[in-house]
Amino acid sequence: MAYSLQIVVDSVNSHGQADWWAETLDWAVEPTDEAFIRSMVAQGFATEADTLVHNGALVWKDGAAIRPRDQLGSNGRERILFQSAPEGKTVKNRVHWDVRLDGGDKDEVCAALQARGATFLWTASQGPHSWHTMADPEGNEFCIS
Repeated sequence: MAYSLQIVVDSVNSHGQADWWAETLDWAVEPTDEAFIRSMVAQGFATEADTLVHNGALVWKDGAAIRPRDQLGSNGRERILFQSAPEGKTVKNRVHWDVRLDGGDKDEVCAALQARGATFLWTASQGPHSWHTMADPEGNEFCIS
């Protein structure tokens, strides 16, 4: 049986991280169901303090998810959930992801990501393959190759 995969990333600003990674991967932030959120508040299952307005939409305060555009509106197989955590990142990631550029120039992509708030960390190689290790706006390491 095939399974789907959700990667969960603790974030100080879950909605900002979701926006940043959706743009980076050319994915989409999952749309919010404002009517559902309002009904949960009205029924007492949540409070206004559990929500916020982000990019003009009512959203749950503590999380935002992204997925490939072609998987929106479905139970797609790939999803990254950014969930709120009060503390910032303090040590090296034990897990990171690689962004494969499919022939794109990694130096150009590196510069573009830095212009959007990423940090270049180092370049490494193994045999003929090389990559740049970077950090997203909250310091989470990822590689581009």
